[in-house]
Amino acid sequence: MRRLPRQHTAGLSAAGEPGRAEALRRKLALVPRKPGVYLMKGAGGEVLYVGKAKDLRSRVRSYFAPSRAPHVRIDAMVGHVADVDYLVTDSEVEALLLESNVIKEHNPRFNIELRDDKTYPYLKVTNEPYPRVVVTRRLRNDGARYFGPFTQVAAMRRNLALIQDLFRVRSCRYDLPRERPSRPCLDYFIKKCDAPCVDYVSREEYGAMMDEVLAFLSGRVDVVAERVRERMEAAAERLDFERAALLKKQLDQLRAVEEGQRVHAADGDDRDVIALARIGDLACGLILKVRAGRVLGKEHHVLRNLTAAGSDPAEALGLFVTRWYLRGTDFPPEVLFPFDFGDRPLVEAWLAEHASRPVRVRVPRRGEKRKLTQLAERNAFLLLEEETLRGADDAQRAADVVRALQRELALPRLPRTIACFDVSTLQGADPVGACVVLENGAPRKSEYRRFRIRYVEGQDDFAMIAEIVGRWLRGRLEGGEDLPDLLVVDGGRGQLGSALGVLAELGVEDVPVAALAKQDEEIYVAGRPDPLVLPRRSEALRLLQRARDEAHRFAVAYHRHRRAARTLVSGVDRIPGVGARRRRALLSRFGSVDRLRTARPEEIAELPGFSVRTAERILAHLRGAGDAEPAGAPEPETAGGPAGGAAGRVPGIAVDRRIDGASARGVAGEPETSRSGEGAGAAEQAALEPAFDGMGRPL
Repeated sequence: MRRLPRQHTAGLSAAGEPGRAEALRRKLALVPRKPGVYLMKGAGGEVLYVGKAKDLRSRVRSYFAPSRAPHVRIDAMVGHVADVDYLVTDSEVEALLLESNVIKEHNPRFNIELRDDKTYPYLKVTNEPYPRVVVTRRLRNDGARYFGPFTQVAAMRRNLALIQDLFRVRSCRYDLPRERPSRPCLDYFIKKCDAPCVDYVSREEYGAMMDEVLAFLSGRVDVVAERVRERMEAAAERLDFERAALLKKQLDQLRAVEEGQRVHAADGDDRDVIALARIGDLACGLILKVRAGRVLGKEHHVLRNLTAAGSDPAEALGLFVTRWYLRGTDFPPEVLFPFDFGDRPLVEAWLAEHASRPVRVRVPRRGEKRKLTQLAERNAFLLLEEETLRGADDAQRAADVVRALQRELALPRLPRTIACFDVSTLQGADPVGACVVLENGAPRKSEYRRFRIRYVEGQDDFAMIAEIVGRWLRGRLEGGEDLPDLLVVDGGRGQLGSALGVLAELGVEDVPVAALAKQDEEIYVAGRPDPLVLPRRSEALRLLQRARDEAHRFAVAYHRHRRAARTLVSGVDRIPGVGARRRRALLSRFGSVDRLRTARPEEIAELPGFSVRTAERILAHLRGAGDAEPAGAPEPETAGGPAGGAAGRVPGIAVDRRIDGASARGVAGEPETSRSGEGAGAAEQAALEPAFDGMGRPL
């Protein structure tokens, strides 16, 4: 890496000074009138913005001038500035590259992001008596020739492999001619090396071959091909047909490379063509390398945060050039840009100082050169579209699964939005329901809802499904919200009938319904006499299983929450002489009824408001046969299992269990009343549970 110029720094800190505005004004008065880079910092010391200037004092003070024209980005940044630092350089050209380095180090919020933390590889032709071609990620001023950087490592590896096939370049690490082995290595016997380590080839002959390697890497493939053709003909004339056949193979490979360089400029000159494409917050900078009139390849880098930085294309192009292009080592005689930009004079001055030859910077308006810039712009747009679509790969794969589900179930439209319902209860106690929503096969947790079953007594899964589906659909209809493309219930034919009855009662006719049974993973769909059985590896079946399992998990979690809250309260809510305040103190101290039951009277008496006599009365109540719940493992929970118990009553909803001839119908029309929290301890239970509206949303 090229060494940076000597820099002078001045830190301006406001820590401990009264009045941030006054402290900032004093700092601004100390900024020198010299070229350099300035850093705007926030109250926490974070770097907000990095810029360069020919006159640091004038530029920095202009941000805070009352006469400054309003600007969205600058106004937002200045409102957060609490400190200013700067780096002084010897010239504005040096500040050009220093700005790029500081931006890369700090990644400021109000600068364009060139998000690339890695260092791209180069092909290095070493500066040795017998040079080698190696891969490196570090540029050194060691007299070697560097080609790159290669943003596509696979392309670089292909070039290196082609060089090893075409030219017998040594790959060993001997310091020739000081270090020499006693015999050649395997590369010599498989014709990959001419063994200069044991003087099987002279230094002059090896040097001539390396000249061809350099010409090949520089894009002069036609020159190398002509030399190989001449040597092939000479070998044939000497009747050295083995050597001629080897040279013929090399010539064919070179011609294949030459054919791959299809775009050809009429003048046959060397140049780099730079382009920039922007889509929303992203931009793509591209360098098209043209050598001898042929396009050899391209390099590209993505810039982000353009919207937040409030940057125009000219500023983005300037950053791309300073961050990437000026870090190269081989500059052609001409560089073409798609449009003019503010840093162009500084780029020209930098190239005049650091390039090994005069470099012309042009912005073509017409002709062949303009066509080259348009070609580069088209490639930049294609690469940027590829970058923006790359983030949508997961969504695209999900859409493929959704299409498979539509095909398997013969649905009228693509089921992008799927709502799945399940219920959970323990022998009819604490019954709850849940609804989860999937979009393009992925959970959308902001649409998850959970319900307390209010109108069903006993364990009647059919009626519970009807209740939660009806409450959810009524809420969507009353709120004017979209209905799902597919409604799924956990269960079999009975649960499907309950859901269809609710849709018919509400007048919803265009929402398909399916039921997925756990035991054999059978899919019940209205209108089909027999259940649909898909292969276990079917992507459509796996999507339904994910929806069903997620609804089951959500329902069971809510059921456990309600059961735990009821268990804690009911054990102490009917103890004589213990009110709400004492119950809260007991539960806060002991956490559970079991721990309270095993406590000593003295421990309970330590709580405020309790005496030893009161503690003994509480323990006698808990340890007797009164309201104490038996200890032991809870019975298994059920979620969406077979129906049982009395038929539930859901106000305004007809529960229809009839599908293809099978019918069981119960209609209820009594007033809607909540059954949760009835009896003693209801207030304590309500205090421990979050409140939800009719659709299951938290209040």
